[in-house]
Amino acid sequence: MALFLLHETAAGYALFEAHGIDEIGQNTEAVRNSVSDLTRFGKVVKLRSFNPFTSALEGLEQINAVSEGIMTDELRTVLETSLPKVKEGKKPKFSLGVAESKIGSHIQEATKIPCQSNEFVNELIRGVRLHFDKFVGDLKPGDLEKAQLGLCHSYSRAKVKFNVNRVDNMVIQAIFLLDTLDKDINSFAMRVREWYSWHFPELVKIVNDNYLYCKVAKYVEDKSKLAEDNIEALTDLVGDEDKAKEIVEAAKASMGQELSPVDLINVHQFAQRVMDLSDYRRRLSDYLSTKMNDIAPNLQSLVGDSVGARLISHAGSLTNLAKCPSSTLQILGAEKALFRALKTRGNTPKYGLIFHSSFIGRASAKNKGRMARYLANKCSIASRIDCFSEKGTSAFGEKLREQVEERLDFYDKGVAPRKNIDVMKSAIEVADNIDTEMETEEVSAKKTKKKKQKAAADEGEDVAVEKAAADKGEDVAVEKAAEITNGDKSEKKKKKKEKRKLDQDADVQDQVVDEAANGESGKKKKKKSKRKDVD
Repeated sequence: MALFLLHETAAGYALFEAHGIDEIGQNTEAVRNSVSDLTRFGKVVKLRSFNPFTSALEGLEQINAVSEGIMTDELRTVLETSLPKVKEGKKPKFSLGVAESKIGSHIQEATKIPCQSNEFVNELIRGVRLHFDKFVGDLKPGDLEKAQLGLCHSYSRAKVKFNVNRVDNMVIQAIFLLDTLDKDINSFAMRVREWYSWHFPELVKIVNDNYLYCKVAKYVEDKSKLAEDNIEALTDLVGDEDKAKEIVEAAKASMGQELSPVDLINVHQFAQRVMDLSDYRRRLSDYLSTKMNDIAPNLQSLVGDSVGARLISHAGSLTNLAKCPSSTLQILGAEKALFRALKTRGNTPKYGLIFHSSFIGRASAKNKGRMARYLANKCSIASRIDCFSEKGTSAFGEKLREQVEERLDFYDKGVAPRKNIDVMKSAIEVADNIDTEMETEEVSAKKTKKKKQKAAADEGEDVAVEKAAADKGEDVAVEKAAEITNGDKSEKKKKKKEKRKLDQDADVQDQVVDEAANGESGKKKKKKSKRKDVD
């Protein structure tokens, strides 16, 4: 039976034919010894066809498919055109050797070509890889190395690519930064309180909130300048008129020492910095909420932004959290207490990070452990739905939250909760309804867009028609004006002609009269001449 070898390179697909396999007897040791010598190996293996990739992008797509064990259309055409054709109903008299058994099984299922992947085939492919540039003569020195380097970089980049909207690393960094900001803002606010208390110590007892204290300290600056006129502005800052009046009265009878203008400026600037940090912390919290809604909407709706983000951060990623069993998720964050309990053979911790959830705080002391176990179970389900579902929806998280609420009522009041299968069915129905609504919205949006485009086109046609009509009207008016002017001219010409005719008729009549008068005078003269002759 003939043996063909498929070798996937960075430059393209190469197909080799192995000769004399029966003589070698598929001896792996003999092949291993002949691999280093090209003259001996070249007698056994011959190049049958080489199909290069047209571009680096195509090469990346093909290698990605090969690494996943998928036969592409290009590889199929290479095999069908290069390998001997098999008649229908007959077994092929050859086999195809591949390096990976996964793609071999896929080729065999799709094309019915028998494939094999064993140590003997791997040794042959190793020899092909070693002398590949000698088999393909058109390759220039260094071309294959460049192609391999470029493909390696592209393949590595493609492997680490991910959906930009579902980057859990952003959540991890945001929650770390939030914790750091909380510590820094608290320490800075205490520093502002201590610093400004030298000047106005009574303000600490009146205003408890750190952010509000910084705002008031920035506004007041010098306590000696506070008067009744400032009560309205202080009321806007504090939100309480009585508290504003109390601040003004305390400033009048304050026991604090005076500060120089330079010191007051520094206190003012530091208070402003603390306020800016607090504002940035608020914006960062909103950013974390939006990112959690994109990445883990079900986990967010179940335990909130902060607890969900801390779980993802402690696990390392959403995928790692989804892989954790609920028992691990329950004590996530309490590793020290766990190992200390195992070492001292004491009681193991009942909860870790999920203790910060409101459900654990609402449960009674004897039910906290049971509540933590139940909540960890639901968090594990929510994280897996968020990690592996293609469409992001919070329907499951809301239903899981309802289940936790029912479990709390069951522990406190004995109200029997719903069955899990019923809750999941209702969640699936809600998710399907959301999908259909989104699809209908997309369809309606497309329809409205088409209508707008059609209306715009119709308006354009109407404008064109109106313009054409206006142009036509102008042409008609011009024609009418021309006709009117032409009519006037023709009437003038007619009048002139009639005048000429009248003049001509008058001339003719005058001539006739003259001729008649001349004829009578001629007769008289003839009569006179006759009379003279007679005389």
